[in-house]
Amino acid sequence: MISVLSIVEDTMVDGPGFRTSVYCAGCQHRCPGCHNPQSWNPEGGHPMTTEEIMRVIEADPYTRGVTFTGGDPMYQPEGFAELARAIRKRTPQKDIWCYTGFVFEQLLNNPRQRALLELIDVLVDGPFIKEQRDETLLFRGSSNQRLIDVRQSMAEQQVVLLKGETIQLRM
Repeated sequence: MISVLSIVEDTMVDGPGFRTSVYCAGCQHRCPGCHNPQSWNPEGGHPMTTEEIMRVIEADPYTRGVTFTGGDPMYQPEGFAELARAIRKRTPQKDIWCYTGFVFEQLLNNPRQRALLELIDVLVDGPFIKEQRDETLLFRGSSNQRLIDVRQSMAEQQVVLLKGETIQLRM
């Protein structure tokens, strides 16, 4: 089960192309200037099963990918890992992006969060920092946040940033 605030279909703000974004409840980072403070309360969402979420994802076969956001999906790693495995199995053409206030290096040290991390294509990491806000950045709000190619980073055992020309992940 995942505590879900909402699922937004055909959005273009949470990654490249049309996407299905799963907004979860719960975030302890509480970044000043957060664009979604209503997501902080872990009790603010409603429980949804993987199957219920997959019905929404599969209803639109033309979306390019799925984005986990919120709140912070890394506070619900088991539920999102189960969902990621279902996406990989049932809609393997879709890429998976995840937004988190944690940094990549922290996630590697937490076995529960790392299990989810290993199922993601792109991680947008780091807390939103109001003083570093930059509206010109692609798919992130402040300059400290990184677009990380997770698979390449795991293979090279170091952070590999996603390049603009490689944003065309899986078509």
